Amino acid sequence: MTSISQLLQWQNPDGGWPYRHGGSWTEPTVYAVLALAAAGDPAAVERGLQWIRLSQREDGGWQARPGVGGTCWATALAALVPAERLGADRHRRAVAWLSAGEGMESTALYRFRQWLLGARLPAGAAAAGWPWVPGSAAWVAPTALAILALDRENRLHPEPGLASRVAAGRRFLFARMCKGGGWNHGSSRAMGYESGAYPETTGLALTGLRGCRGPETEQSLAVALRFLEQCRSADALNWLRLGLMAHGRLPDGYRPPPGIAYRSVPEVATSMLVDGAAAGASAFWV
Repeated sequence: MTSISQLLQWQNPDGGWPYRHGGSWTEPTVYAVLALAAAGDPAAVERGLQWIRLSQREDGGWQARPGVGGTCWATALAALVPAERLGADRHRRAVAWLSAGEGMESTALYRFRQWLLGARLPAGAAAAGWPWVPGSAAWVAPTALAILALDRENRLHPEPGLASRVAAGRRFLFARMCKGGGWNHGSSRAMGYESGAYPETTGLALTGLRGCRGPETEQSLAVALRFLEQCRSADALNWLRLGLMAHGRLPDGYRPPPGIAYRSVPEVATSMLVDGAAAGASAFWV
């Protein structure tokens, strides 16, 4: 079964996509729409787009799926859908909601509370990242995805506010880098110990740091190349390839090793998007 036919088979009657089975969720639906828009069935794409449009909330953002929780990190993915497909006003409101987001550790109230307690601020608190859900701490993955969406928008329609918000998010990523390079999901230290890097979050962070050069980036690219040789996770390989590609460091002719299992909609769709980026047509950057 080809990747395109897999995605078409998994599409739900409501136009959205599940992770693999069941109801439609924002994350797999956006990935599937972006992948099929570049390589697939226009009718399936339009049905997916309509699901995304109808799922947007009054505040401009998206839930993980309609009826589950509040507006969240998934808004960054929806904001990657081009304005001409999502709708100019819907896209503008998505970018506005995303631009205003930050982890709780970057808020004035949190810093004041820490000062009263005599506690140290966590690494990266001076630079605002993005949380999974509003009111919680910032993490690497939602920060990297928000940077991708806002940086893409800023390159298409430059605005000082967008540029400064992207820069702050990138400072957050550098502050959370693990010793020796790479990233895990959150802090570079936990309970007094150095935390190790993970392949998928290292690839994600490097993708968000596209265009950033320096010793820290070089360290992390070396870590990503080691992960690329060892890793057998579809999700991790997708993001490692994209992160290395963002810096022009994916080895020439690289293909994932045989036997990698692509079991979910995000894994299949993101793999298609990575192949598209390698061919010069990226949904993640311009």
